[in-house]
Amino acid sequence: MDLSNKKVMIFAANQFEDIELYYPLLRLKEENIKVDIIGNKADQKYTGKHGMPIKSDYSFKDVNPQDYDGVLIPGGWAPDRLRRFPEVKNIIKEMNQSNKLIGTICHAGWVLASSDIINGSKVTSVSAIKDDLKHAGAKWEDKEVVIDKNLVTSRTPKDLPAYMKAIINKLSK
Repeated sequence: MDLSNKKVMIFAANQFEDIELYYPLLRLKEENIKVDIIGNKADQKYTGKHGMPIKSDYSFKDVNPQDYDGVLIPGGWAPDRLRRFPEVKNIIKEMNQSNKLIGTICHAGWVLASSDIINGSKVTSVSAIKDDLKHAGAKWEDKEVVIDKNLVTSRTPKDLPAYMKAIINKLSK
């Protein structure tokens, strides 16, 4: 399958879970998918929980969600920072309204809850935030990956293979 016409953004902020950003980034690139790293500022370095750096290509204000087929949000402590930006929530809402892929893993479900898009949706996450997601109206499930319409959610790094298989499958449709 040729996915070279697909374009995905990955959100970055300090304290992202290193493997939850880099594993998806590399898997998408292996599929010839164009990937942009999006942060609060363009051309800024962000550092993961374990010291891995990543530089943003664009800022949240620079991107048009309609130019992308999907967005992935890694976990770690970065989602707690990301959900504070109105631009992040607006991107997520617009991607959801357009039925475009939204992928989250670990603590990234916080961004979905703060964007007010998961009421009635089936999701998963790290168990530490399951109550937050339930309070946002989601139906939380303890599975390695949960797919509900355009949402693909996963729990922890050990679930990355299943998560990325589901992401790539979704992008191939």
